Amino acid sequence: MDKNIENLVIPEHVAIILDGNGRWAKKRGLPRSLGHKEGCVTVEKTVEDAARLGIKYLTVYGFSTENWKRSREEVGALMQLFRYYMVRLLKVAKANNVRVKMIGDRERFDQDIIEGIEKLVEQTKDNTGLTFVIAVNYGGRDEIVRAARKILQDGQEGRLLPEDMTEQIFNSYLDTADIPDPDLLIRTSGELRLSNYLLWQLAYTELYVTDCYWPDFNQDELIRAIEAYNSRERRFGGVK
Repeated sequence: MDKNIENLVIPEHVAIILDGNGRWAKKRGLPRSLGHKEGCVTVEKTVEDAARLGIKYLTVYGFSTENWKRSREEVGALMQLFRYYMVRLLKVAKANNVRVKMIGDRERFDQDIIEGIEKLVEQTKDNTGLTFVIAVNYGGRDEIVRAARKILQDGQEGRLLPEDMTEQIFNSYLDTADIPDPDLLIRTSGELRLSNYLLWQLAYTELYVTDCYWPDFNQDELIRAIEAYNSRERRFGGVK
């Protein structure tokens, strides 16, 4: 690391909304697809930086349930990029001892993408370093609805009673059941909204917004976000 981080408390779990790829490209007179491609390069670098910093979980918003509303050309370009990136990510994960997980509803993707996701998860499952979580075809409301369906099914089949329901039980039905809630959420491009991201999990997460577009995000930006996190007093609804 180029900057001294010895006195910083490193958050266990950092979540990121990767915003501004299209605007980064437009600002340079480039097609939006090139912004997304450059954004993937930034993801790779950020995974490596997070692993070196000692972050245990890094979750990024790769493709939302709402992103299907974009033009057919842009969605098609994103799918092709995703195919390419899964191969690249496997190499990055192996080189950095990174375990990869995917959250979201995979069923809408083409079969080869589903198989690529399964391969990536399977071949990195025994890695012991950073857990890199990619939210693809993910939406916070969709996740909660899918969890509710499973809860109703278990209730109908007698595996779950209404009086058994707790926050912990509900959490166990979510995509992130085995992942701790984020300590820090970073959003790039200056937008001040959650965009249907990790709605249950972000209840007491510290929020940090930077004006830089995602392709310009780098190690210095990540450390600045962690420095801001260190300036906060986390009370989780209580008083200290």
